[in-house]
Amino acid sequence: MKKNQPLVSVIVNCFNGEKYLTKCLDSIKNQTYKNWEIIFWDNRSTDNSAIIFKSYKDKRFKYFLSKKKNVLYKGRNLAINKAKGKYIAFLDTDDFWDKNKLQEQIPKFKNKKIGLVYSNFFKFTKNQIRKIAYGFNLPSGNVTKKIIENYSVGFLTVVVKANLIKKKKKIFDYKYDLLADLDFILRLSLRTNFYGINKPLAYYRIHENQLQKKKMFTQAKQFCEWFKKKKIEENFKEFDLTNIINKYNYYDFIRTFNKSKIELLKKVIKNFSFKIFFKIIALIIMPNRIIKKLIHNV
Repeated sequence: MKKNQPLVSVIVNCFNGEKYLTKCLDSIKNQTYKNWEIIFWDNRSTDNSAIIFKSYKDKRFKYFLSKKKNVLYKGRNLAINKAKGKYIAFLDTDDFWDKNKLQEQIPKFKNKKIGLVYSNFFKFTKNQIRKIAYGFNLPSGNVTKKIIENYSVGFLTVVVKANLIKKKKKIFDYKYDLLADLDFILRLSLRTNFYGINKPLAYYRIHENQLQKKKMFTQAKQFCEWFKKKKIEENFKEFDLTNIINKYNYYDFIRTFNKSKIELLKKVIKNFSFKIFFKIIALIIMPNRIIKKLIHNV
């Protein structure tokens, strides 16, 4: 380990993650950058996750058992409070890193204006098919405008200066647990510069048990509430919010569909366009089980 390597705290939140956990932990253990610690937050798992984690005889592997089961981002807040690193990174149990990830990211912080470094990544399927997430150059510097227009921050790639977030009472707003990373990134982008590395340095595993896939209608409800109660239009009034407003409208249709197809049709008529009209007509006549499957694959 090089003496000038600052400590990186890797936050790994886990609830019954035994299926992919070894791959995740090995990808951290095998980093070419060696000065790190794992803050493993066990969210009351009932499988073999704790046994797997404790089988690693490494002082850098630090285990914490939650007093009770919490939503993901409340768990992340609690885990961050245990971190001792100058920098904080995040990795979920079903994802994994390239061995050179931290080695390529940490030197970017030599520029004192940089508060967060992120990278491109691969989307990885059960059929071993991988696809690069973003086919364009990731923005760097003051990125708020660009990520509002086209959000491209994979949270599994994020490394952030600890002093930017540890002083905050509420690091992640876990009331909006299914989009707390978006809320976090947007707010942080107003306070510091980002550095985007175009090279893919992580692997995001796509599978049927992912939280967003299971709770799409809840996510729609949360996004609509977040958009209104966070006063996005007021806090980001200097930016073009067309993309976020379009997403709000999309989630508002999904939320309405989940409540009432009749109310959805009324909403379409009120905001009529042929493109939306024919899409909604298709939604109305399709069985709910097919609709949910289509929405989950969006």
